[in-house]
Amino acid sequence: MRHGKKFNHLSRTASHRSALLSNMACSLIEHKRINTTVAKAKALRVYVEPILTKAKEDTTHNRRTVFSYLQSKEAVTELFRTIAPKIAERNGGYTRIIKTGFRQGDAADMAMIELVDFNELYNPNAEEKKVTRRSRRGTPKAAEAVAEVKETPAKEVKTEEPKADAADSTEEKAGE
Repeated sequence: MRHGKKFNHLSRTASHRSALLSNMACSLIEHKRINTTVAKAKALRVYVEPILTKAKEDTTHNRRTVFSYLQSKEAVTELFRTIAPKIAERNGGYTRIIKTGFRQGDAADMAMIELVDFNELYNPNAEEKKVTRRSRRGTPKAAEAVAEVKETPAKEVKTEEPKADAADSTEEKAGE
């Protein structure tokens, strides 16, 4: 019987379970969304939300505490630099679990777990990205026209000088 058991053991030993959750938390922080089973997603939510709460205050003690859970410098840096400022005003509920159906091989119930503030479709308060139109030209047409006008006299001068030299040399030869 499972009377009073508070969390899902995921059919793993304690060390295997902590390694699994640590790796999944690092992946969630780096990619902002991951696909996994529903049971693992629910266990990950319980594991990662206190870490996200600690990241809201950037102190050395909090960084070391978070590193003890994640064991990844890159994930800790990403968490404190990009994620923490976005979740600063949120009072919990940093993740969202969306069920995505059943896995083909073993019919396991699958889900996508994501960070709420990084989904542009569901987040109406997010500022819109400025869309810039890209073109293959490096400079505008006006700048190209000015450049052509400046280059044209220089080209003519260069082409005339060798002609004059050639003419002078032919005259000299004729005079001899």
